[in-house]
Order: sequence, then C-alpha cells, then structure tokens
Amino acid sequence: MNHDASSPVHDIELIVEGQDGSLFGRVLYDDNLIVEQASDMEKLESNMKNLLHDFHGLDANQINFKIEYDLTAFFEEFRFLNITEIAKASGLNGSLVRQYATGKKFPSAKQAEKLESAVRHLGQRLSNVHIYTSK
Repeated sequence: MNHDASSPVHDIELIVEGQDGSLFGRVLYDDNLIVEQASDMEKLESNMKNLLHDFHGLDANQINFKIEYDLTAFFEEFRFLNITEIAKASGLNGSLVRQYATGKKFPSAKQAEKLESAVRHLGQRLSNVHIYTSK
C-alpha cells in the first residue's frame, strides 16, 4: 500500500463476523464504535473507510486494517479451505469446527488459537509451493 509521507497511517482493528452469508464489521476509533454490513470483504473494507472518512476525516488511503475474523466469517471468506482438514490439523473434532463455522457454537480462546495456528501452518506450507511447468 502506498502512503503519502505527509499523512500518518492509521492502523485500525476491524473485527469481522459472519452470519447468513453476510459479513458484519466493527471498528472502535476515538471511542466511536462504527458498525457496517456487506456481502464481501472488499465492500466491507471500502464502506468502513468511507465511514471513517465521514466521521473522523481520515484519508481512506491512509487506513490500514488489522482484520480479526470470527470463525463464521473466516470460513465464509476462505470457502476454499476444507473445514475437516483444518480441524484435523488443529487436533479438534471436525463436527465441532463445522458448528463454529456456522455460528452454532463458539470456540474457547484455546480452541481458536489451535485453529489459527493450523491455518498459519497451512499458509506457510502454501507459501513454499512451486508449480512445475514443462519447458
């Protein structure tokens, strides 16, 4: 992301929750809770940047979101991930993780940490993949 050196970059936590195929986001900025809903992350981030501009005069180009997903939103955003395999990699029951993904149950902090660790490990493995092409 390119930032103008004269304007400060605002690192803001964006908490994203999922429900019924929609994403709900919230930020707390300067003691102001801002909440928005969108169908996808790109739109949610755009809407939030617009609201932060409208309410606080922030330049959208100077906003850097630190995104925190609940598990429903995470599995909605990353649908290509296999819930059963992530559960297996984290040492958790697949049925239980599917209930987390649908919002029927919520993980403890320890369980969420195990799932996050499994996803990060998967990301590391994927970042080392090289696709062979015949020449």
